[in-house]
Amino acid sequence: MGTADVEAVWRIESARIVAALTRFTGDFGLAEDAAQEAVAEALVSWRRALPANPAGWLMATARRRAIDAIRRRSALRERYALLAVDSAVGWAASSVLDEDVDPDRIDDDVLALMFVSCHPVLSPEARVALTLRVVAGLSSEEIARAFLVPVPTVQARITRAKKTIAAARVPFELPPAAERRERLGGVLSVLYVIFTEGSTATSGDRLLRPDVAYEAIRLARTLAALAPDEPEAHGLLALCELTAARFPARTGPDGSPVLLEDQDRRRWDISAIRRGLAALGRAASTRGLGPYGLQAAIAATHASAPSVEATDWDRIVVLYEALGRVAPSPVVDLNRAVAVAMASGPAPALAIVDELIAANRLPGSHLVPTVRGELLARLGRRPEARAELELAARLCANQPERSVLLRKAATLG
Repeated sequence: MGTADVEAVWRIESARIVAALTRFTGDFGLAEDAAQEAVAEALVSWRRALPANPAGWLMATARRRAIDAIRRRSALRERYALLAVDSAVGWAASSVLDEDVDPDRIDDDVLALMFVSCHPVLSPEARVALTLRVVAGLSSEEIARAFLVPVPTVQARITRAKKTIAAARVPFELPPAAERRERLGGVLSVLYVIFTEGSTATSGDRLLRPDVAYEAIRLARTLAALAPDEPEAHGLLALCELTAARFPARTGPDGSPVLLEDQDRRRWDISAIRRGLAALGRAASTRGLGPYGLQAAIAATHASAPSVEATDWDRIVVLYEALGRVAPSPVVDLNRAVAVAMASGPAPALAIVDELIAANRLPGSHLVPTVRGELLARLGRRPEARAELELAARLCANQPERSVLLRKAATLG
């Protein structure tokens, strides 16, 4: 078994292993370190012989590494004595971990791990880094590559996050039901940030980072399975699935962006659309749709349309208006302007964009001049449109997007 195989097993099992070790030791940082040591040992040991149960091997090895670490801590000798005793509970549990790991079992330990990683004592950047590291199983190098930051920056964020959690004495447990509902939004927002970065990279030379987006989808599936009565967990999953369904058609062979109106919809992932629609149905079956559910409903309207012209733009406008009421933001207003332009023409849409500019609600964003340039072009105001698109290109940090903007501007010369 090679390095890629070990990494694949780790990616699937890491959350469960770290969660079980955290519950076992009561030390979040120790659990993550012990799990990483187990992976390092697997890279050597599995070359000689593959264990019958790779997940169980990793769990047992990580557990031994945790016990060794506790033994080395003289201040925790009493805890080590409790952990190391050959009791029916301790070693019987170890035997279960060694021999009877169910790869399809998902328990509340993983959900607790998500809530710990996304605890409000951490900064948003730390929550994202820690979630990708301990819940998704990504390395510091992978996280750094995904968000285009130096590896030491990621490592520092993770180290500070673990120290902050330890200093705040954050318990490894699911919060009470009422608190869990309050903090669910934080967990969902972290997964949304991760998916959004994979869906449209904020900077760099690639439009998409599918590996990052698919990790977010995997975590969203886990959350939805563990919180089946939370409609927004299903709403976020639906939004991610329906958005990712368009990935195969969003870029050309050279990686250049393909706009929605030019996409070959036959390349859209039908299975992902079906999964997204099913998740949206579950989100709508309990209470009214929340912000993620409404965004998923917009994505579903696109997914069900045979073409841009045949899209129900009036419905999308209504959905954006509803989204603006429950989760107001300038980005929602800007997207509503795009939908209004498709439903009613560019003039009323331009009025919405100009209101955003007058209120200075998205300063420095390339999105506003992008949309304004498109609307001005449709109104025949070509010199103004070109100036706006050139401004958008200067503000855009994503190279493929910038190239598209410059090409559009050139056609308006």
